[in-house]
Amino acid sequence: MNQKTQVQIPLTTMCPSASGESGAIFTFGKSKFADNVPSRFWLKNDRPLRISCGDEHTALITENGKLFMFGSNNWGQLGLGTKATVNKPTCVKALKSEKVKLAACGRNHTIIYTTQGNVYAAGGNNEGQLGLGNSEERNYFELVDFFRKHGPIKMLAAGSNTSAALTDGGTLYVWGDNSEGQIGLGKESNALSPQELSVGKSVSWISCGYYHSALVTMDGALYTFGEKDSGKLGLHTNKLANHRVPQLVEGITGKVLQVACGGGHTVALTEDKLYTFGLGQFGQLGHGTFVFEAWLPRDVEYFRKGLVRHVECGENHTAVITDSGLLYTFGDGRHGKLGLGEENFTNQFKPTLCFRFLKHHVESVTCGGCHMLVLAKPRAKGSEEVTLEEEDVTEDIWEKPYSELMSDTTSSAILTTMNRSLSARVRRRERVGDIF
Repeated sequence: MNQKTQVQIPLTTMCPSASGESGAIFTFGKSKFADNVPSRFWLKNDRPLRISCGDEHTALITENGKLFMFGSNNWGQLGLGTKATVNKPTCVKALKSEKVKLAACGRNHTIIYTTQGNVYAAGGNNEGQLGLGNSEERNYFELVDFFRKHGPIKMLAAGSNTSAALTDGGTLYVWGDNSEGQIGLGKESNALSPQELSVGKSVSWISCGYYHSALVTMDGALYTFGEKDSGKLGLHTNKLANHRVPQLVEGITGKVLQVACGGGHTVALTEDKLYTFGLGQFGQLGHGTFVFEAWLPRDVEYFRKGLVRHVECGENHTAVITDSGLLYTFGDGRHGKLGLGEENFTNQFKPTLCFRFLKHHVESVTCGGCHMLVLAKPRAKGSEEVTLEEEDVTEDIWEKPYSELMSDTTSSAILTTMNRSLSARVRRRERVGDIF
């Protein structure tokens, strides 16, 4: 493998004629692509398929199986053969002989899975998070031999110095830092190579936070393990003593479908409710201004109607995609990573609709330490109407600098749909003109 071969991605930040069909990647916060300023880009002759954020770096997989990386690179986590920061998405050409299928970005490392059934890792490795049997960092993607005989893989996850891989059959493998029990291996300090983690049932979902992790079993049970501060494990006091191994989380109604772990909080999604617990001082729990911690699972009132499709956590913020392709964010608003406008860097303590995506269908979202990326497509003409709640409408959407950002993709049909959904008080503001 050529450790220093790289090529810059052919992209544009202006609106090309074909961009609407393939979808765009929107960046918010300190993404290195455009720090503190919302931006976006498209791929030429390819389509973005999957995105993953680490603490300060990002991975992008295309429909053709190409892997592009950008962001901080002080540990070689971009896998480009150097440690130089990369501001523009750059193709990892050393992997061109394989098609990349999955990627997960940790604090300072990256793991990927290819359609050929291989797992590769790059970046920091001080706790064995690359799974290579040693603690030497890599600035290029190196094959993790263990998975030549274990797979195929359907999901990857990465935390501060931890990694996890989930097979199609529901077997979970973990490796890296276990100083707080965050990979669930009991008293072991770390694991330099993948180890099986079993709860006696097949696993369907895995998420690694900064110093804690969570898994969901095929029958919808939620287990958490790792650092026990601030209620991020959602466990009763009598279970906290065993926090270094997976513990069943109680108090959630219905089967858990997904779980996401942040720096100090956890979000669990069931068929009709969204539960959050842990640290909430920045608003990342979505329970309102005065909820700074929740030690046990508590459903988010706004989403009691259900219709949530996907959840993601950054260090101190949360993103939610609904069935209709709308995006809500809440939590730490610094650097504009919530995507709520060029002039809105404030913390949000309740789920807040990202109005810039009203004309788009949000396909996926990923959250990092200080940034967020969104993959979205323009809504098709004649598509199902988007209905807004009156509480979704805030003064922020009428700010001119914010509204002009997406003016080149204005759709009168979506605007009409939106106006029909708003209260009479708000509809009167139409007189200010077409704001989107």
